[in-house]
Amino acid sequence: MSGTVSMKEPVCLVESDREGRLHVVPAAQDILNQIDQHVVVVAVVGLYRTGKSYLMNKLAGKNKGFALGATIQSKTKGIWMWCMPHPKQADHTLVLLDTEGLGDVEKGDEKNDNWIFSLAVLLSSTMVYNSMGTIDNHALEKLHYVTELTEHIKVKSGNGDEDESTEYMRFFPSFVWTVRDFTLELKLDEKAITADQYLENALKLKPGHSKNIQAYNLPRECLRNYFSPRWCFVFDRPADGEKMRRMEELTDADLEPKFVQQSNNFCTHIFTNAKTKTLKGGVKVTGRLLGNLAETYVAAIRSGQIPCLDNAVLALSEIENSGAVERARVFYQENMASFVVFPTETQEDLSDIHAQIEKEALAIFMKSTFKDENQKYQTKLMEVLQAEYQQIWEKNCQESKRKCESIIKRVFGPLEEKGSSAYTVPGGYNKYCTDLQMMIQKYKAAEGKGVKAEEVIQVYLDGLANLGQTILAADKSLSKAEQRTKEEEARREQVERERCAAQEQVRMLKSLQEDQNRTHQQHINQLKEKMEGDMRNATAEYQRVLDAKLKEQKDLLKHGFDEKARQMQSEIQDLKTQKYQEEKDSPSFMNKALNFVGDTAMMVLPGFLPKLGGLALKLVSKIF
Repeated sequence: MSGTVSMKEPVCLVESDREGRLHVVPAAQDILNQIDQHVVVVAVVGLYRTGKSYLMNKLAGKNKGFALGATIQSKTKGIWMWCMPHPKQADHTLVLLDTEGLGDVEKGDEKNDNWIFSLAVLLSSTMVYNSMGTIDNHALEKLHYVTELTEHIKVKSGNGDEDESTEYMRFFPSFVWTVRDFTLELKLDEKAITADQYLENALKLKPGHSKNIQAYNLPRECLRNYFSPRWCFVFDRPADGEKMRRMEELTDADLEPKFVQQSNNFCTHIFTNAKTKTLKGGVKVTGRLLGNLAETYVAAIRSGQIPCLDNAVLALSEIENSGAVERARVFYQENMASFVVFPTETQEDLSDIHAQIEKEALAIFMKSTFKDENQKYQTKLMEVLQAEYQQIWEKNCQESKRKCESIIKRVFGPLEEKGSSAYTVPGGYNKYCTDLQMMIQKYKAAEGKGVKAEEVIQVYLDGLANLGQTILAADKSLSKAEQRTKEEEARREQVERERCAAQEQVRMLKSLQEDQNRTHQQHINQLKEKMEGDMRNATAEYQRVLDAKLKEQKDLLKHGFDEKARQMQSEIQDLKTQKYQEEKDSPSFMNKALNFVGDTAMMVLPGFLPKLGGLALKLVSKIF
């Protein structure tokens, strides 16, 4: 269950202080910060004492958790949160939000109610509105909060007076109206209808332009214009009055069978149809992002501003993108520390580990980054991981050098202890060469030398050259011609050692260059995949709203609202134009971003390679 949490009970997410100002509770935000999975957020709102908390407990699979209360007083204050692994969607967390009952006569704070309702809309992917009795004009009048949403939520950050109503449906949650203690038959004109049809019939508009008709139509138009899709569930009374006061103690066996079935149908629907929470642009929200989103909106409300979706996305992108770079860096650092055993036998061994962990670190970054203008944060990640890799490469070289020097000390120690005096006898030079070759073979046979094996032995043996020359000059058993032959053999061996050391460095350089190419390609591939996914999400977002608007237009025409249908045609055309323009601009925008990343990689990635390349070339030039 990596990346999620399973809470035993709900906690308060948003609370009011003594002055009535809203705050995000730090403990709740800490919980959300632990959730790297995408979240499905279901919020319930409604008048106080209508049984909202029961539905949330049912979704949580518990009898108790969210406070039910058994009196006429509202129990839930602020917004309470319960997180758990999603029962049907793998790698998703279900976040349940139970809100303070609206219209509490004891509280009498209409402003607070409006903000609670607005926050439920802003934070959820599915909003459940719970009411009692029937969906009639009286019930819709009580839902006046929806008519005031445009006063409490802005889509765009500009100060203009442009109409944003067509934008709300793109970013608002789906809507479920649950009707409790429903006693009517689901029939219309003597024909059986579904609960969804019951809701849509209740949202039918009246023709005319009088003040009364406008007031009648307003909440209905808002629900039709802001929320899609919409569903409805009706519930019989669960039990008699005495049992109703002990709901937390009752099991399904104690409740009316029809109510139990209706509750199960509701839960199944939510688990199946409630979608992942997304932001403007189709950005999928994680638990961590949800916590930051709540803080952003609540901070705006507390400062007297109107929460703005554009501003929220921009502010969150800065927070999330910076965090994404750091999380990717920590993942890379910790996993390289776990999997790399210094020194690696070859550079290729180190490169293979680096390639896999870098790929996973980049995926972690891509999963949560969004609105990364000009790939600013991706460039930063490239620089950060390159710096981390350089440190690891340098340590690998140092550890290899240290291990090689330790082996040399052990293997060649006897030779150094003897010194030249042990060999300054007739035939001493051949004895010296024999001992030296035996020790070289022991060194080569030793394991764990790493990437500097040839370079270190070459440097060491070069240091012994004077000793060999001294012993050779002192060996009176050799003629001048034989001494010259031996000197030539020693020079050839030295050149061979230098050649092997140079080849070792060239192999390392080649492997590091392949690392660069692989990194370059990974950044391009994963960015392309992400941008294609973002485009699909944005297209789906547009298409969902277009389908809803076309359906609404058809319904308006069917019921004689020709003028409204014509007005809606303008909205539909604007949406089509926006969708077409984004799809048209997407390929060039993507190519620009990919080219930018490619060009940036060519500047960022070389890093320490020129230094290494120069060393290798120097060694090669000595040979030839």
